[in-house]
Amino acid sequence: MSGTLQGIGVSPGAGFGPAHVMSRAVPPPPADVPHGGDAGAERDRALLALERVAADLQERGERAGGEGGKILQAQALMARDPGLSDGVAELVRAGKSAARAVYEGFGRYRSMLAEAGGYLGARVADLDDVRDRALAVLEGRPVADAPPAGAEPYVLVARDLAPADTALLSPDQVAAFVTEEGGPTSHTSIIARAMGVPAVVACPGATAVAPGTPVLADGSSGLVRLAPSGEEVSAARGAAAARRAALAAVTGPGATADGHAVPLLANIGGPQDLADALEHGAEGVGLYRTEFLFLGRAEAPSAEEQEAAYLEVLEAFPGGQVVVRTLDAGADKPLAFLPPPGEEPNPALGERGIRLLRLHPEVMETQLAALARAASRSTAVLRVMAPMVATAEEAALFAAACREAGLASAGVMIEVPSAALRAADLAAEADFFSVGTNDLAQYAFAADRQVAALAALHDAWQPALLDLVALAAAGAAGRDRPCGVCGEAAGDPVLACVLVGLGAASLSMSAPALPAVRAALARHSREQCRLAARAARAAASPAQARDAARAHLPGLSGLGL
Repeated sequence: MSGTLQGIGVSPGAGFGPAHVMSRAVPPPPADVPHGGDAGAERDRALLALERVAADLQERGERAGGEGGKILQAQALMARDPGLSDGVAELVRAGKSAARAVYEGFGRYRSMLAEAGGYLGARVADLDDVRDRALAVLEGRPVADAPPAGAEPYVLVARDLAPADTALLSPDQVAAFVTEEGGPTSHTSIIARAMGVPAVVACPGATAVAPGTPVLADGSSGLVRLAPSGEEVSAARGAAAARRAALAAVTGPGATADGHAVPLLANIGGPQDLADALEHGAEGVGLYRTEFLFLGRAEAPSAEEQEAAYLEVLEAFPGGQVVVRTLDAGADKPLAFLPPPGEEPNPALGERGIRLLRLHPEVMETQLAALARAASRSTAVLRVMAPMVATAEEAALFAAACREAGLASAGVMIEVPSAALRAADLAAEADFFSVGTNDLAQYAFAADRQVAALAALHDAWQPALLDLVALAAAGAAGRDRPCGVCGEAAGDPVLACVLVGLGAASLSMSAPALPAVRAALARHSREQCRLAARAARAAASPAQARDAARAHLPGLSGLGL
């Protein structure tokens, strides 16, 4: 089999190896086969399978850490959901076999999530993975094909990849990921970037590749070559080696070629991510997600527990900046210790982020107090920001709460289009902005980030998205406030130059992306970045925007970008 396939490159680099096509087809258990008559034993068998899956996912998450770990922990919570267990038990009492009860029990949740769309709709794939793992336990079979046992790195090909299948892999095992589904912000993309493994998603026809076919996947262009020539492979490997050498040659703080400082920061999901951030030269933390402290608990974490977790990160960057996002719960991240919200036809547009904290101010007050105490014990510069802020009123409320807690710097996330459109008003209340491009794109284009058919709308090169970033940066600059970017877009070394040209004061990303961004900025002046940004915004499509920007960034060729 030879030829080429075209997908969307989401993690740069070139990977070559034999195709390992992962099959995850799980037939539904028969509906007309009842259990053997002992409903209690059958119920226990089903619940034990769910608990085994939950424990396995939790253990994998703890070993993986980082982005993959966070996703796996969320899946473990799905398997342990009390409502799911009650539904499965009810179905067994009605005569269903354990496997069929699990299948139908998940089906009820699946329908609700799919209808909700947005954040909850994006969790359907995660739910299916948990269901399939439970069925595999009940039926005594593996949930997916085992990876090759040989020493040669392979290209992992699948319709989509479950986090549990990929989070514990390493670049020594897998040369690249290629999937038919997914988008730039899918779990496959996030985990691939965190691992530093090339990846191509939304690639039609990928699973038709014959197992063992030599595959060369380009995670920048999205081109997948089948049975490439030796010359093509040598050229790709040579380019990859040259790229690694060029990136390693640039060290120190982030800055443009003419000395304009651009702090390069890391996105982290907890203290376990610090080693990776420090290894890749992060100057601080631009997004500290604090949800890991709150999810999956019957009671809220104590102020003392929170303070210890915050202090550990602050102490890792003495004198540097650490930006902490307050609890971003609601939608796909419900909290067991808070009463559920009222009926929400679309939870992604409901009570989440700052809206949830307004309903439960005691949660925010405890978190802000713990952050203030941690800051008083550290030399790091702590900045605290609120998620999902849509209005100046919400920004003012959060800033007042931070001042009351004794915090010196209160900012807001720009991830709702209204916040970008009225950025000047929000800047009058907040001390800084941080643009979350993933959510900003999802809400601006009304496009679920997990739907492969809509992946093009999540391309961070969309000119309309660049316009919104420019509006936010201009609104901040008008009040002499810094505006950083902490979405996945900041980790694209070419787009990073454009973001600086749009006015981004700092960039925060997954740690493995830092060297390429540092090198790209070091080869271009601030004026070149501005020209690239202007050209990208004038384009009519993401592809045209990317090409127009590259024309003003000649130093990219020397980096293999």
